[in-house]
Amino acid sequence: MLSYAVALIGILVVFNSPINNLLFSGVNQTQCPGQVPQLRRIPLPKLSLKEDLIALEGNSSSQCMPHTPAPVVHVYSREPLVLYVENFLSTDERHHLLDISGHDSRTDSVRCIEDRAREIQGWRDDVFIERLRTQRYRPGGHYNHHFDWSSNRGGWGRVSSFMVWVDDGDGSLVGGGTEFPRMKRRKDSRWCAFVECPEKTADRGDEQGQAPDGLGVTFKVIPGNAVYWENFRSDGTGRGWDESWHAGLPVKKGVKVGLNIWSTGYIE
Repeated sequence: MLSYAVALIGILVVFNSPINNLLFSGVNQTQCPGQVPQLRRIPLPKLSLKEDLIALEGNSSSQCMPHTPAPVVHVYSREPLVLYVENFLSTDERHHLLDISGHDSRTDSVRCIEDRAREIQGWRDDVFIERLRTQRYRPGGHYNHHFDWSSNRGGWGRVSSFMVWVDDGDGSLVGGGTEFPRMKRRKDSRWCAFVECPEKTADRGDEQGQAPDGLGVTFKVIPGNAVYWENFRSDGTGRGWDESWHAGLPVKKGVKVGLNIWSTGYIE
C-alpha cells in the first residue's frame, strides 16, 4: 500500500496519470452533422498493463468473508451517479490499512477491498482497479479542487472514483470533508447524517451558509464509510461530469486518513 505526499499525487493523478500513459494517447471523435460527437474506440493493449499500477484480479473472492454491519448503499445522485456506502470497510480492515500504510503490499484484506469495489460497480467489463493509495492529512493538509477524469485517451480513462475514510483520530478530527461545490444538494434532512447541512438561524428560520442556487455538497469524514461517483457521462461522447469537481477540504484539527480507489477502463 503506497502512501504518497499530496503534491506528488496531484501531479500523477491530475496532470500525468501513469495509468493513462499505459493507454493510447489522443481522443478521436467521429462528428456527423446533427449528431453528438462520439468517441472512436481504440483497443486497450492489455499486455502492457503493469501490476505495480493496476490491481489485476486474483483469487481472493473465496477468502473474503462478509463483515458486519453489512455495507448499505444509498443513491445520492443519478446524474452523475453518486453512491454513499455505509460500512464499506470493516473495523478490522481499517486497522489493517493503518498498519500497512507506507508499504507496497497487496494482502488478502487489500484484495478483498478491491473485490468489493468491483462488486459495487457491477463487475464491469474492461475496468481495472488501480493500486490502492492511502493519504494522511494533518492540520492544514488538503487537496485542491480537481477532476479525477483528467483527460481520456482513445475511449479509455479513469471512469470512477471512491473516497473511503479510514480514520478520524477517534473522533478528534475537525474539517477534512470531501466537497463537491457543483453538485446539487439533497433536501431530505436524513442526509445530514452523512453530509454537512446548512444551519438555520433561530430568529428567522432561514439557512445560513447556503448558496442561492442550491449547489454544494460536503461529505463528512466518517471512518469506514465511502462515497462513489462516476467521472464520465454515459452518452458515448467521453465528456466528464462537471459536477464531479471536488476537493479534500483542509484539516483544522487532528489527522485524517483516506483511501482512494480509482478504476481505469472503457468509457461507456
